[in-house]
Amino acid sequence: MEINYTELVSIKHVSIQRIDGTETAAFLDTLSVEEPLEIRLSYGSNVERIQKNISVTMRTPGNDVDLAIGFLFTEGIITSFEDIQEAYAIKMNCLSQKQNIVQVDLKEDFIPNLMQTDRNFYTTSSCGVCGKSSIQSIKTVSPFANLIRPKVTIEASVFYELPKKLRTAQSDFASTGGLHASGLFNTNGDLILLTEDVGRHNALDKLIGKSLTNNSLPLSEHILLLSGRASFELIQKAAMAGISIIAAIGAPSSLAVELASEFNITLLGFLKENRFNIYNSSDQTVIVTA
Repeated sequence: MEINYTELVSIKHVSIQRIDGTETAAFLDTLSVEEPLEIRLSYGSNVERIQKNISVTMRTPGNDVDLAIGFLFTEGIITSFEDIQEAYAIKMNCLSQKQNIVQVDLKEDFIPNLMQTDRNFYTTSSCGVCGKSSIQSIKTVSPFANLIRPKVTIEASVFYELPKKLRTAQSDFASTGGLHASGLFNTNGDLILLTEDVGRHNALDKLIGKSLTNNSLPLSEHILLLSGRASFELIQKAAMAGISIIAAIGAPSSLAVELASEFNITLLGFLKENRFNIYNSSDQTVIVTA
């Protein structure tokens, strides 16, 4: 299976006027780039291939193929990396706008599950669930739902260190202040993988797509750290990847807590350097505070 990556720019420098009291000065600011990404799917027999536009999402350029693969997996459209024949990025520069495309060609003998794709064709960077017609349609079934997970014991101090480690690793965020991040850590608190994007759900799709490509799923013995709040969709995507421990620097939504309980996921919120809230505790995770 072939993957073709292209290098894209994720930050942009712009000239601005900075006002400080009564003083005005020229300043060169750094912004996070936000551009549309179209995900296209090709499947069926080689004699009669079917082409389908799956989604357009606003995202930060970079790791686009991982984003597309992660999106298709967390939406339940594909079941494994082995379903893919080829995935590659196409860059087109239009006069009126920039448009980036990722084409994913599935193997001839695999038929994608498109029953879950009743979303609007356009989704924003802040809400991948926008366009879904019902809660039922976004409760995709995780292939790891019945996975027997080992019991994990983690010191609370391990969690306290995670936000600092994430900030240190977030080079783009340090420049722009405008990107969300998803960080994957082992239970000792070592950073395994970091992905960034202007959209929370895009950052997580990139992380899961990379993990799927590396044959690292399920991620049942890892900690997922979210740089912002924990929404329903982020918990659903994490559950699809078999993640059982999620920590968020921000707050979870009520629906996120309900879904974490349903999938037996330990969910922490408001994670700071010396405190956090436990919104749901998995019977497979023990957090030691003393």
